[in-house]
Amino acid sequence: MLKTIFITGASTGLGKATAKLFAEKGWNVVATMRTPENDTELSSIPNIKVMKLDVTNPQEIKQVAEKVIQDGVDVVFNNAGYGLMGPLEGLSEEQISRQFETNLWGVIRTTQAFIPYFREHKKGLFLTTTSIGGHVAFPLASLYHATKWALEGWSESMAFELNPFGITIKTIAPGGISTDFASRSLDMGAHPAYQEMTEKVWEVFRDPNRIFQYSTPEQIAEVVYEAATDGKNQLRYFAGEDSKQTIALRKQVGDQVFFEENKKRFFEN
Repeated sequence: MLKTIFITGASTGLGKATAKLFAEKGWNVVATMRTPENDTELSSIPNIKVMKLDVTNPQEIKQVAEKVIQDGVDVVFNNAGYGLMGPLEGLSEEQISRQFETNLWGVIRTTQAFIPYFREHKKGLFLTTTSIGGHVAFPLASLYHATKWALEGWSESMAFELNPFGITIKTIAPGGISTDFASRSLDMGAHPAYQEMTEKVWEVFRDPNRIFQYSTPEQIAEVVYEAATDGKNQLRYFAGEDSKQTIALRKQVGDQVFFEENKKRFFEN
């Protein structure tokens, strides 16, 4: 019997690449997105079902989960998310709320909607896209980091909670991904007091050789597939060489040295 994976945020980037990979591997895929009417590719693949889902809508999450459960599901991949950048002083209440509603509450509510089904069947797997930004922090992304660090802590606690019922929970922490993230999945805030700082930070991020060696969505999707199929009760998967190297460096030099070196990287150039 074919296994089924449910994916949020599947319109582009990692979500889309993951949907295609799992379909190629013979899985049934439920690929969700806010605007399925704009999809021109996934819906044409025989074993992919495209559904509408806005993870900031709690009622829609419940309704979609109920429909998916009727046909059965083995893996839930919480992938929907975006980045909010800018100084805290320059962010509106609406921007802050949307960041948490999408990146954190959307994951929690989606997971909550599927737990009863997995618990009843005594099996199931939750995968969540966090980020290397859930383990280290960079300037002018405090709210983004807040959501990703929260997801890492939440996932670790949930592993204790779910494992006794045969349910596994894992996180995928990519580094930089070569997608249209900056233009499609990035919101910005600004404040004149931080203009010089903002310019310095963006100068570093625009030059991937200085901070990130970006992976392709397809490369990260391979890690998602590994996590879904390796049968390990492993909590965290660092995806991409930059992610692995960054976390290894932080462990090697310690938190304070890592922090000081990052300050030099961003502000002494």
